[in-house]
Amino acid sequence: MPLVYSFIVYLALAVLPAQADSLAVERAGQVHSFMAAFNAHDSERMAEHVTDNVEWLSVNGTKIVVETRGKANLISAMDAYFKSCSSCQSELLEVMVSGSRVSTVERATWQSETEQAVQNREQRSIAVYEFAGDLIQRVYYFPAD
Repeated sequence: MPLVYSFIVYLALAVLPAQADSLAVERAGQVHSFMAAFNAHDSERMAEHVTDNVEWLSVNGTKIVVETRGKANLISAMDAYFKSCSSCQSELLEVMVSGSRVSTVERATWQSETEQAVQNREQRSIAVYEFAGDLIQRVYYFPAD
């Protein structure tokens, strides 16, 4: 009997890391798809990757501000954002998965128009995407320094 028990424990240990790796790949893929929808300025497609009660939080020092709560509000907020910044794009420079969270370093780019010229602008920020199952439940956004 101990041999059977050892074999079961071995199988469990062998399968769990594979499942964890699969889940990590899936969650990283969700964040990439969410970002692709952002870059397409498609808030409806972004909403396909979030829970109904999604929260977008901005973290700045000791302050945490709820930017939006709920899928419908996220869609409205993103539509308004895309109208105000038609050139905004974002690129994932680094992605790290740890359990239910995917941490990213993102590079945002946009064009700024002045009387003299159009300037290309960019900044880097950090975001943490928290998952509930296979959907994004919460986004913690740390603005650029």
